[in-house]
This record gives sequence, structure tokens and C-alpha cells, in this order.
Amino acid sequence: MHFANVGALGSPSYEVDRLSISQYRFEAHDLHHHCLPEDNSRYEQDIDLVPGKVEGGHDCANGQCKRLNICISGQMFQTQLGTLNRYPNTLLGNPVKRRTYWDADKRVYYFNKHAPTFSAILYYYQSGGRLYRPDDVPEDVFLRELEFYELGPDVLKEFKARNGFLPEPDIILPKYKWRRSLWLLMEYPNSSQPARVIGIVSLLVILLSIINFCLESMPMFEGDSCVVDNTTWIVTGGELKPREIINIESPFFIIESLSAFWFTIELILRLLSTPSIRTFFLSWMNIFDTGAILPFYIIIGVVYVTGSCADSNRSGTSVVFLRVLRLFRAFRIFKLTKHSRGMQILGMTIKKSLEELYLFGMFMAIAVIFFSAAIYYADMFDTGSENIASIPDGFWLTIITMCTVGYGDVTPEGLVGKLVGSVCVVSGVITIALLVPVVVSNFSNYYSHELSGLGSKRSNKQSMGNMMCPR
Repeated sequence: MHFANVGALGSPSYEVDRLSISQYRFEAHDLHHHCLPEDNSRYEQDIDLVPGKVEGGHDCANGQCKRLNICISGQMFQTQLGTLNRYPNTLLGNPVKRRTYWDADKRVYYFNKHAPTFSAILYYYQSGGRLYRPDDVPEDVFLRELEFYELGPDVLKEFKARNGFLPEPDIILPKYKWRRSLWLLMEYPNSSQPARVIGIVSLLVILLSIINFCLESMPMFEGDSCVVDNTTWIVTGGELKPREIINIESPFFIIESLSAFWFTIELILRLLSTPSIRTFFLSWMNIFDTGAILPFYIIIGVVYVTGSCADSNRSGTSVVFLRVLRLFRAFRIFKLTKHSRGMQILGMTIKKSLEELYLFGMFMAIAVIFFSAAIYYADMFDTGSENIASIPDGFWLTIITMCTVGYGDVTPEGLVGKLVGSVCVVSGVITIALLVPVVVSNFSNYYSHELSGLGSKRSNKQSMGNMMCPR
């Protein structure tokens, strides 16, 4: 069997016995990977032939069938030159990069690295880009090996996405220094100590505003939002009535004003420092932020113009509009995802399980229509009962039955209807049992990486260290 001249000091090729190669096993102290060939140009010509040097014919015609010996901590591997040349930007595929690890005495490439991982690395070259982690190799060890062999950021990103790592966002910074500092301060709480302080204050304001939003809806506090101004009278519904104004002394209004002021300043500063205004306004989180702030100012303007706080004094359209605006204030709960790693994990779990959730929704829709019609006709023909007035009226019964809730407000009265309801319960249990393990598995995968630190602290440090500034 012929091998290329890896020593570069002898003849272009030499004979090596097959058994002697398979029995080679070197210790780290026996190899001198710092020894390089003296004639580097000849080394390039004899070993690291450029792919496509000879057009046409088999790969062996341009030297791609020549074999290389690679020793990983004493364990010998052998592969063809053309296999490594498929990925010239990697450590093993680039002749200049891998030459550093050449041992001229033993005529092998020696790497003092993790041997069990190298089988997966070599298979990546052999299979044309398929990367699988061996079961006996820990994930942190495997990731370090991938970085050492320089398989590339795209390969790392794909591997992490496939194995349940939280994605590392591309951090693009503004061009000017003051905008860059302001953007880091307002957008990335882990970038500095002042940014952490602002993040904590923002989190407390969010929690306070949510508590205030819930408490002000209680009946005992309904009359505290507005007061009557007897000095000003307006005509409402053909009647002369005193003008109503917002009670600025109400603790609910004070808390809401301070919260809205904080969110407004925060949004303006982020808007002034954003590297891309278009991306800023297309972000769902920024849409939620804007939707949580605008209702405060719009409601104040409506009360000032109409002079009334009661919905009964407005038209039906305006009442619906104001109630929808009040509902938008609940969007502030989504601001917590920026400060809560757990909510980010939950969001990624739902995103990764969208296909399964789609199938679950399709099956539920089919089952709801089928069982609603079955229960409706079964109960009507069996007992003549009108407890289930129509098929759409049976949708509610079918949904709460399949989800094993069963409020009992609507029930079939006949024997046949109860039998159909029993089948509906069993179908719901089976459907949920098929979905839950998939979602739980995805969540456990993300959460285990978060607990181990592979998906949070390490990635955050790397991402903060690899920020990109637009040119």
C-alpha cells in the first residue's frame, strides 16, 4: 500500500505494511508534533494536493485517494486526503492549519484531544456534513472539540438548534459610540453593572404595574378613578351634567402614571439608539411595548374630550374601543420575557413544538365537530331533550369533555348520548397523551441545558464578546 511522502525529505512515496499501521499506538511523550518538514513547498506538492488539480477521471487521478494517518491521544485513525479536502476552511481540511500538528518522525498528525469525539468529527467529513454526538460523550466536551476542529459557526449553530440549546441572537450594535453605549444599557442587562440595575428597576416597574392593573378592576375601587368637577358643565345625551375628570390623587392613577412614564422613557431611549429602526418596529416585543403604553395616553385624551369616565355615556363603538385599549395593558406581562430566562425557555418550547401543536389542533377540530354532531343527534333522538340545542352548542360540551375538565353545565341526558360522551372522554385522553410527551421532552431538553450552564452563561458571554458593529 502506497502513502504520500509525509516526511518531505525522502522519496515521493514509501511502502508501509498494512498490519504495522493497524498496530501503531503512540503515547503523547513519544510524538513531537512541533517538528515540521524543512521543505514546506515540497510538503505542499506531495501531500496537500489542491482538489481539482487534474480534470476528469477518478479522484485518485489528482491525489485525492492518498491516505493520511491521524493520531488522537494515541489512537490511530486513517482517512483519504480527498475526504478532508471537502471542507477546506476547517482545521483538518486546511493544509496550512493542520501542518502545525505534523510529526515528521512518526509521519502522523498528532492531536492531544478527546479520542471518542474524533469518530464523530471524522464521520462529518465522510458523510458530507452529518454531525452526530456519541452517547458516551458529554455535550460540553463535544462542543469544545467542535470549536477546536473549526467546523464553523454554522455547524455549531445547527447542532445547538437540533439538540435543544437556546439560540444565540446576533448582536448588532449602532455605529456611533454614544448610541452603542445607550443601546447596551437599555437592551442587554448583562452587558454592565448599570445595565443590570436598570433591568432590575424595569422588572420591578413591570410587576408593580401588573398588580395595579389587576387591583383597580375590583368592585371596591371602581369609584376612585374619576371625580366630578362642579365648576365645569357639559351637555351629555341632551342633559347638562358636571364634567368628570381623572382623579389624579388616586393611588392607582399615580402608579399607572409612573409606570407609563418609565415605559415611555425606556421606549424612546431604545428607539434613539437602535441600530435599525425598521427591525425595531417589526419586533413583536416592541409592538407589545408600544401597545402597553398607548392605552394610558389615549384613555386620558378620551376622558378629557368627552368629560365622562362612565362607559354608559358613550356610544357602543367607543365603549368597545376603550375596553380593547384597557386589555392592551395586559401586554405588559410579555415584557417579563426579556428578564426571565424561564419564560424564554417556555417560548422556545412552544416554538419547537408548533408542528405537534398544529396536528393536535387539527385532530381536536375534527373530533369536536364529530362528537358535537353525534351527541346532539343521539341525545335528541333518544330522549327528545333540547338540553343541547344545536351542534355549535355542543362544541363547548365536547371541548371541556375532551380536555377532561367537565364543568357539568351541559350534559347529555339519554343513554346513547352518554355513551358518545364516554367515547369522547377516552379520545381526549389519548389525544392529550400523544402531545404531552413531545412538549415535555422539548422543555426538558432546553431546561437541562439551562441548568448545566451550556445554554445561558456560556452563550451569553460568547455573544457579548462577539458583537458586531455595522460598517
